[in-house]
Amino acid sequence: MPRIQTATLQARRFASRPALSHGVDYAALMKGRMCAGDYRENIMTEQDTPRGALTVRISAMPADTNANGDIFGGWVMSCMDQAGGIAGVERARGRVATIAVDAMHFIRPVRVGDVLEVYTEVGRIGRTSMKIHVEAWARRFQTSIHEKVTDANFTFVAIDDSGRPRPVPAA
Repeated sequence: MPRIQTATLQARRFASRPALSHGVDYAALMKGRMCAGDYRENIMTEQDTPRGALTVRISAMPADTNANGDIFGGWVMSCMDQAGGIAGVERARGRVATIAVDAMHFIRPVRVGDVLEVYTEVGRIGRTSMKIHVEAWARRFQTSIHEKVTDANFTFVAIDDSGRPRPVPAA
């Protein structure tokens, strides 16, 4: 079956459903009252607003792409690690090192021209370590779309000048 016919059949199936939680009116989309751009702009992400404080903003550039033209996941993770490190240094009042990253699932790609925004929130603090929740959001190029890309919990340990663990000061 040609690709266009398959897409049309899928859209018709959706059109028979009531609007989903993200507010897309599939019947209006099928009748031509909405265009594909309207559909994209109405999609709500899993979470409407980022959690934590904006820590890093950076533009995704062509040098950061993979063979598909999407930004490397490793580049996104590196930006997240830097943002987590900034939050960790502020909280620990000194050097920190990344010791672990919990599972990271990429929800959607980052594309060239998007602005990657990384948000951090300091969570549990142990004697020498701290967990920092880090979220990456993409502000889509030349649009007002703001979508969550991925998140993870990073664990940092406070270190002294010799690189040995040291206590995290009380808040």
